[in-house]
Amino acid sequence: MVILPFGDRSLLAEVASLDEVLALHARLAATRPAGVVDLVPAARTVLVRVDPSALPVSAARAWIEGADATPAEADRSATPLVEVPIVYDGVDLADVASLLGVSTDALAAEHAAADWTVAFTGFAPGFGYLVSADWRHDVPRLSTPRTRVPAGAVGVAGEFTGAYPRETPGGWRLLGTTPAQLFDPARSRAALLHPGERVRFVPTRATAFGAADARTDAAPARAAVDVVAAGPLTTIQDQGRPGHLAEGVARSGAADRAALRTANRLVGNVESAAGLEVTVGGFRATARTDLWVAVAGAWGPIRIGGREVDPFRAHRWPAGADLEVGAFTAGIRGYVAIRGGVAASPVLDSRATDVMAGLGPARLAAGDGLALADETAGEVPPEDLHPWTPPGDALDVPVAAGPRADWFTAEARALLFDAVWSVTADADRVGLRLDGPALERIRHGELPSEGMLPGALQVPPSGRPVVLGPDGPVTGGYPVIAVITDDGLDALAQARPGTRVRFRHARAV
Repeated sequence: MVILPFGDRSLLAEVASLDEVLALHARLAATRPAGVVDLVPAARTVLVRVDPSALPVSAARAWIEGADATPAEADRSATPLVEVPIVYDGVDLADVASLLGVSTDALAAEHAAADWTVAFTGFAPGFGYLVSADWRHDVPRLSTPRTRVPAGAVGVAGEFTGAYPRETPGGWRLLGTTPAQLFDPARSRAALLHPGERVRFVPTRATAFGAADARTDAAPARAAVDVVAAGPLTTIQDQGRPGHLAEGVARSGAADRAALRTANRLVGNVESAAGLEVTVGGFRATARTDLWVAVAGAWGPIRIGGREVDPFRAHRWPAGADLEVGAFTAGIRGYVAIRGGVAASPVLDSRATDVMAGLGPARLAAGDGLALADETAGEVPPEDLHPWTPPGDALDVPVAAGPRADWFTAEARALLFDAVWSVTADADRVGLRLDGPALERIRHGELPSEGMLPGALQVPPSGRPVVLGPDGPVTGGYPVIAVITDDGLDALAQARPGTRVRFRHARAV
């Protein structure tokens, strides 16, 4: 086992085989100490993310080093078994049978007879990668992925089988359909399949699939605010939903969490209260009752009742008056905190909107009503005299070590810090692409899928880094050369296309 750094608060334990991953994950899960936020198995690795205030990274490393990754003969009968109904009606069933030199009936029977194990999850919330010693085939993915794979489709790829919890693009070869609800955020166990569990596919005649609606209403109670214009993208965000990576669920939450915490403090809310993340600007809303409001993060014209007001200050918002957040002139994401916090039905203990996975409230639109929660921490505090300044057009961003830095030349590792990078227009809550010199690799093979986190600097074959955002994928196959720290992520969340970025080594914690 090799333990690799993954930023300043995570470690990646790498072993030689998927069997060793399963053994290591099982032993770590059985001895998991307080302070471990996420424990994410993948093809050859287990990602361990910690809260350093509860468990120092050095202590986490010692705990991992003490775990045995040697596969052992387990009592399979004691492992939880999940039965998944299936109809073998997949559009690729005949092609896969021909590829393997068997009949369609024999292929379906072999797939149903196999004793499967959930190795890891990823790609989409609730999507499990299943393996079995009874399944000895290596089925190639489609050369051209489908743009639409329906929810409930069961497919095979490589050594794995898996079922799609929701409609997405995909390149797996489809053998059948399941009516099982694979992911339901309203359940105490949102994902039907968890790493380490056994799975059996049970042939059935039922084909109706009822995908759970992971969206929630933004205003379950009486509205206090009416949205007049939502701009290009305005979403409800809080501090996110950590702790669900093993179910395939991203952290999500505010891209600039510090700005949302600040806005909440200014109006006397608890820091975890939900607010609005306004991207680019162009937001306008009318108060139905007297309110307090503050806007932090990006800078631009802010008006209440037609009167211009300052950012980073609490303001009275009278009933009947409009709040207008104009186009931002510095930064790109502004955070609107309303005293009490924005109410919405929580999904996995968070009100955050995940734009990629489709979790949480839908993006706001004109005509929506916003209700308020009761998440105050006290009175509106006295005027904040902190000398706030707008985000700049050049950023100095701290990064910590990545697990795959040794995949790159020494020159590339130095170039990461020496070059001035430019933020491209290809930037959203999922990821942010940088333009600059290509980072040359030493190793050019394919990296087995492994756990990912916001801030990971993935380097695709083009050699130009992509920074994963709060709604980014939870697993990935591009090598991570470095990982941006939490503070650096908040700063980068305000980067506009054309913003210049320089990376520097983060100070050791």
